[in-house]
Amino acid sequence: MHIIYHCFGGAHSSVTAAALHLGLLPKDRLPTLEELMAVPYFDNTDNSDFGSIRFMGLDEYKNAVYVLGKKSLGDRFTNIIHGTAEMLGARHQVLAVNTMPNVNWLMKIGGFISRRIGMVFLGRPLVGVGTRKAFFALVNLVEITRLQTMDRRQVDS
Repeated sequence: MHIIYHCFGGAHSSVTAAALHLGLLPKDRLPTLEELMAVPYFDNTDNSDFGSIRFMGLDEYKNAVYVLGKKSLGDRFTNIIHGTAEMLGARHQVLAVNTMPNVNWLMKIGGFISRRIGMVFLGRPLVGVGTRKAFFALVNLVEITRLQTMDRRQVDS
């Protein structure tokens, strides 16, 4: 199965969710800013990354986990991915997960300042605080996603 976590910029909530899914971040406590910064792609994208599905790793069930920045496509991106997978006869092999409902204003402002304006020294601490505030909601989203992948594996069996 292919799991694509997506958000506006592909640098914070989707990356954090993918890292949780892959066990790169702890689920039982808040990560430090240093732990967040050690995650591949965290607060590290540019305009050329938008629309690119970036591989993060394989989970313990050999599901491929990806991240993507979709700008303002919203849930339309999920519909596009699932519709394309269905056309290719692989609907149960692709799961697109929108992390935007878990993004708070600190993440939005911090991400804008860090990634769009390029003032990393100011934006990164804000996005770090925001990500930590949203962290357990992202943990919950990832756990729901993992359950969905189990359901899909049973459908394919």
